[in-house]
Amino acid sequence: MTTPTQLNPTAAGSGRNATERFAQKQRSAADVDHARVSAIATDALSALHEVIRKHQVTYDEYDALKAWLIRVGEDGEWPLFLDVWVEHVVEEVANASREGTKGSIEGPYYIPGSPEFRSEATLPMREDEKGTPFLFQGTVTDLDGEPIEDAKVELWHADADGYYSQFAPGIPEWNLRGAILTGPDGRFAFSTVQPAPYQIPTDGSCGAFIAAAGWHPWRPAHLHLKVSAPGKQLITTQLYFEGGSHVEDDVAQAVKPELILRPTPAASGTGEEVTYDFALDPAS
Repeated sequence: MTTPTQLNPTAAGSGRNATERFAQKQRSAADVDHARVSAIATDALSALHEVIRKHQVTYDEYDALKAWLIRVGEDGEWPLFLDVWVEHVVEEVANASREGTKGSIEGPYYIPGSPEFRSEATLPMREDEKGTPFLFQGTVTDLDGEPIEDAKVELWHADADGYYSQFAPGIPEWNLRGAILTGPDGRFAFSTVQPAPYQIPTDGSCGAFIAAAGWHPWRPAHLHLKVSAPGKQLITTQLYFEGGSHVEDDVAQAVKPELILRPTPAASGTGEEVTYDFALDPAS
């Protein structure tokens, strides 16, 4: 993967952005369920205690863990760490009863409020945006197959160098981010470029964790989406490309067979295209 010299984002820089964005999220004002907190915390700590016993963790290893945990906070990488290694299980539990489109993780790079269009759009991009032209289109329906008007389809993805706008320097604010409101036929169509596989930041604490474990830091190329409509459940998902690098060994373990795209040459004669339809469950 080529790294433009004007970008060269650091793990700390990307981590701070992700942490700041997460801190801006609204929180529920509901009272804390102390019994549930106690039950979850007790089980989590008991599981960690068992790991320590099973592997006979030494004091040197324990001190290394404490130092690393401190560094994760200093680097601002808690959103990255949790979204890469934990979120896929939370998503699995949260969407276990969903009948419509399969979900996947949100990841740390979602930004609300992207430019909004009707029915079809070209995502904001630089005049010299690198990458294969790509048409992503489809229909939003309910579980009975009826098209949904005014469904909101939000799309964001990395550029051809694996970087996200607002998380790497030198990229326009809304680059490769946008939302479409569907028409009466429920259809949408985005013109964009194909994203690239990318490494999660490796110069910070998460990179040190990966290196110590001897793992790889790669995510396959993917599109991020949120699809919502009045009276329907919001679906957050990611779509991947058949045959792409690291589809089989995604570091975030977020790939599902139902989320694989199989693009074909575009009817326009330039680039590729694919159709992917979304079915939304009714709101609970």
